[in-house]
Amino acid sequence: MKLVNKSLLYLVAIILLLFTSYPFLYMISTSFKTMNEFFLNPFSILPGSFTLEQFSSVFEMGLTNYFVNSIIITVVSVVLVVFISALASYPLSRMKFRLNRPLFILFLIGMMIPIHATLIPIFVMSNSLGFYDKLFSLLGPYVAFALPISIFIMTQFMQEIPVELEEAAGMDGAGHWVIFSKVLFPNIVPAISTVVIYNFVHIWNEFIFALILITSPENMTLPIGLQKFYGEFSVNVPGLMAALTLASVPVILIFIIAQEKVVKGLAGGSVKG
Repeated sequence: MKLVNKSLLYLVAIILLLFTSYPFLYMISTSFKTMNEFFLNPFSILPGSFTLEQFSSVFEMGLTNYFVNSIIITVVSVVLVVFISALASYPLSRMKFRLNRPLFILFLIGMMIPIHATLIPIFVMSNSLGFYDKLFSLLGPYVAFALPISIFIMTQFMQEIPVELEEAAGMDGAGHWVIFSKVLFPNIVPAISTVVIYNFVHIWNEFIFALILITSPENMTLPIGLQKFYGEFSVNVPGLMAALTLASVPVILIFIIAQEKVVKGLAGGSVKG
């Protein structure tokens, strides 16, 4: 019976793998097709002849510029989110003061605010400050909406660190900054990895704020730039698939490199029962 149960589990896992991997394999295979081959056999996984024509065409249409803009805004936003959320999580998790719990709840309420309800106020504010159609205008919304979940994860993870480490550093004359930077920060690497990957994926794929706040092609990010592959009467599907394949590479690499730390960080940052 154990062998039968294990075989059934493997069978279910294989079926789920086929369902989940098919769209990704279809995207990659279609990116190597020509337009004629796609129209003749659009649902085949293996292309009849491999061609790099679509990859060269996406670079000619400005993919490099969109890619660089996305890298810049994503990396800067994630660095700011990690730094600010770590600083905010330290007093929330290690210090006792009257407004500790209300402040933590206030941060959690931030996760309940729908993004679309803030589009008009953010647009008006960016326009009045002269930030409209500037790449760095995306930093404010990206960082602000990433902080609540990031602070929640880091605060819960910091609470699991033994207080004896902090007390030992205090006895040696260490102040709050030294305790934070030398004792706590190195011990929350799994939580930092979780925050980095979660926010990297979200910001990398973010569309609505980039659509509202950016209009110039030279400042567009990758999700907005992909609209160029949509014509008025037709869509360059193989070219779009080639661009999507290239756009998914950074996210896949990050998951491969830090997947174990993500799982550990999510487990460590879970709510205690």
